[in-house]
Amino acid sequence: MGHPDNMMAQTRTRRLLPLGIAGIALSLALGCSSTPDPSPSSKDSLSGLDEQLFLDESIEKNYDPHVIMKRAEAFFERQNYPEAIVEYQHFMDMHRAHVLSPYAQFKLGESHHKMAKTIDRDPVPIQHALEAYQKLLVTYPGSKFEIDALVKIRECHNWLGEVDLFVGRFYLRQEAYLAAAHRFEHILEGDRELDVSPDALFFLAVAYKGLGADEWARQKLIALAERYPSHGHAEKSERLL
Repeated sequence: MGHPDNMMAQTRTRRLLPLGIAGIALSLALGCSSTPDPSPSSKDSLSGLDEQLFLDESIEKNYDPHVIMKRAEAFFERQNYPEAIVEYQHFMDMHRAHVLSPYAQFKLGESHHKMAKTIDRDPVPIQHALEAYQKLLVTYPGSKFEIDALVKIRECHNWLGEVDLFVGRFYLRQEAYLAAAHRFEHILEGDRELDVSPDALFFLAVAYKGLGADEWARQKLIALAERYPSHGHAEKSERLL
């Protein structure tokens, strides 16, 4: 048998250890909502106290705004954007009037945005990002994230414009002129001014030419020259005319 004093010290240590861990977890849960610095293993699975904090399914953890936000931020830092979206949306569902709600709505858009790959892939993530940014402007007008959201909205519109241009040019190569024209017209609709608008005008003229609508093609080429005098399709436009 060990010495009585040693046994008492070991017993006291075993009693204090859970209290120390609980105190650490509580201080994390009640702390500020800023994103923690990612560790070198930030892309690895959650473990230890992280697992207790972010994966605990207790009712308190699922309702606490700080814990929900910390979970969302952790998944975002680990580039696990589907899980981050779940947590940011959970925050919005539970705490729409919270001081961090505009931030959560913005990060919801960011998470969708980062899931987009290239213009030849599914554009749904960009469409969802656009909806999230637009919802931020409507729901929280004048928030500190408004300017950033406007920049991101333009990026999303340009991305979707590039998708339409890519698909439209594919249809042109297949001589599916009507389908191509629909794609180019979609880029040019409304008052949006996109990076690909000059290209869309030119290729719309090409599509109309393919359909035999020569006058429509001519009108688009004239509009192209007037609106975008420095466009890069001058020679092709002259030949098409």
